[in-house]
Amino acid sequence: MTQLREIASSGLHTPPLILGGNVFGFTASGDRAFAILDRFLDAGGTMIDTADVYSAWVPGHKGGESETLLGHWLKRRGRRDDVLIATKVGMLPGEGGAALEPARIAAAVEASLARLGTDHIDLYYAHRDDPDTPMEETLRAFDQLVKEGKVRVLGASNFTADRLDEALAISDREGFVRYQVLQPELNLMVRDKFEGALQRLCIDRNIGVLTYFSLASGFLTGKYLSERDFSKSVRGQGMAKYLNARGTAVLDTLDTVACESGATVAQVALAWVAAQPGVTAPIASATSVEQLNDLLGAMQLALTADQIGRLDDASRS
Repeated sequence: MTQLREIASSGLHTPPLILGGNVFGFTASGDRAFAILDRFLDAGGTMIDTADVYSAWVPGHKGGESETLLGHWLKRRGRRDDVLIATKVGMLPGEGGAALEPARIAAAVEASLARLGTDHIDLYYAHRDDPDTPMEETLRAFDQLVKEGKVRVLGASNFTADRLDEALAISDREGFVRYQVLQPELNLMVRDKFEGALQRLCIDRNIGVLTYFSLASGFLTGKYLSERDFSKSVRGQGMAKYLNARGTAVLDTLDTVACESGATVAQVALAWVAAQPGVTAPIASATSVEQLNDLLGAMQLALTADQIGRLDDASRS
């Protein structure tokens, strides 16, 4: 049976894997996307992570495509109580202003609720910091959403330690509902965006951590071994920065640990993230049920201290 972890003291629970929704309405649509979502819940998954801006980067898209697909899926399955939906505000321009201005937050949450076809969002993130809006105003707007029952738990993504600490201090001072979750980038190839002061703050203040790019955009699945492999996905060209001695050492060590544990390279990479101090669960996406079935194995995989240490050494080399 899949072991659930509580996300800090939020009351939300997840196994050590969250399904990324950035591909929905983009590289996974229709019945194929619905099959992925159904399989994830059948396997014990609980949380789907999306954002209002997914997938505005695609020609002809305007954002909201992922939320819309999830709304259709929720309506089709006819129940909401066994799935947690996380979404975000702050990157998609629209009604009410920009970024994390209070009027923009108020308009954006209504748009997300409509696309999702639900009356509440389980976890609502500030997608990135907004230095141009007074933080107290932003936090007051988020606090109001919780009081109105439109949002259950608040989170922050792409915040520095200083800015997250400032937000927590303001919330404590003003009596606002505070950020309980952080979503940073963390994987074996990118560690400095979380490790250090931000990680210590999350541990000290009991902030749940759900990581994105947990497989380094697919590099840590082992499918990009040379420039010839870049054509395997729309993210392929972004792998060039990892194809170096350090990247090779990480992949070699992943392969060794995978062989030792009877797991796949992707499962080991996700299990390493899930084992990091302060981390509740990694986020990873899949464009097919076959890909998802590979990722699901990470929910049951526990690495030894020696295996984690060898991966740490390779990652820091």
